[in-house]
Amino acid sequence: MKVHEYQAKQILQRAGIPIPDGRLATTPDEAESAAKAIGASVAVKAQVHAGGRGKAGGIKVAKSPSDAKAAATAILGMEIKGLRVGKVYVERAADVASELYLGITLDRDRRRPVVMLSTVGGMEIEEVAVASPNKIARGWPSPLLGLLAFEARALVFAAGVAEAQRETVVDIARRLYRVYAETDANLVEINPLFVQKDGSVLAGDAKLDVDDNALFRQAELAKLKEVSPDEEAEERARALGFSFVQLDGDVGIIGNGAGLVMATLDAVRNAGGRAANFLDVGGGAKEAVVKAALEIVLSNPRVRSVMINIFGGITRGDEVAKGILAVIEKHPPSVPLVVRLSGTEAEAGRRLLEGAALESRATMDEAAAEAVRLAQEPARA
Repeated sequence: MKVHEYQAKQILQRAGIPIPDGRLATTPDEAESAAKAIGASVAVKAQVHAGGRGKAGGIKVAKSPSDAKAAATAILGMEIKGLRVGKVYVERAADVASELYLGITLDRDRRRPVVMLSTVGGMEIEEVAVASPNKIARGWPSPLLGLLAFEARALVFAAGVAEAQRETVVDIARRLYRVYAETDANLVEINPLFVQKDGSVLAGDAKLDVDDNALFRQAELAKLKEVSPDEEAEERARALGFSFVQLDGDVGIIGNGAGLVMATLDAVRNAGGRAANFLDVGGGAKEAVVKAALEIVLSNPRVRSVMINIFGGITRGDEVAKGILAVIEKHPPSVPLVVRLSGTEAEAGRRLLEGAALESRATMDEAAAEAVRLAQEPARA
């Protein structure tokens, strides 16, 4: 479960981590009033469950209340990675001298949390890990003991944090670890962690993802769960047990097995297209499951074609074919379908699909190329 930046910052503030003064607004007039109340230059920030807001134009600096109103007018209603912005967070602009990164997530290889600290803040940490892996200091505290003071200090020295901010960053790191543990988080992140010109340190942004499996004991956090109309498909997929991620392309993807679906996304990219989603129906998918998967993908208005890539092991090709036929007979799709079946009962599945209003291809690359070509054709009437 994701929470918005303003909600994550409230949680950090309760833990004793300093944050800028900020207010939530759902209209341009409310944003103007918020800027007046703050009485300084502000940042107007889109509140959606997605990263990359700055690059998408979802964060603007305003030097006056009227500028804040104009910024909110521009941001409210825009789409960021397929999610429509319905509210903005107006907060005091920081007087930034430098930016750090501080984050905690689960290291599955080591089976314990990993704390990451870097003096290269404000960038996606994945980009830093590729371009400058030596600029990320890592520590693996005991899940039983938490992040101890000497471990936090070792991180600060390893990352090269300036002497004047070392003890403050140590304190924030230890408090952030307590937030991570107490909220049953999968990820908690401050990026950037601002160092201001007066030497103070505060959270410039905040991200908190809570483990859905722990919501039964996180009653207060569960109340923060918010499903926007743009996220309804993900919620439906999660309820059905699918692995589903909405993307910003126009070629819908359905496959069985995470590795196969990832390879399908790559095949679509190699063919010059962009995937609209990642959807893994898992092993042993029956007719009703495949039918539900198709309906979820086709509910996205950006989808111009759908590629179904099934390698039969547990999942039988004829069951997949029945699911496809059930959907197109009940709800004839407004976009073309491209199917690639291989493996168990794939031949029987292909026979069932003969004469249906879809395309069938023998290989993944051929199917991807056809799906991309069809997505680029004019939309059906």
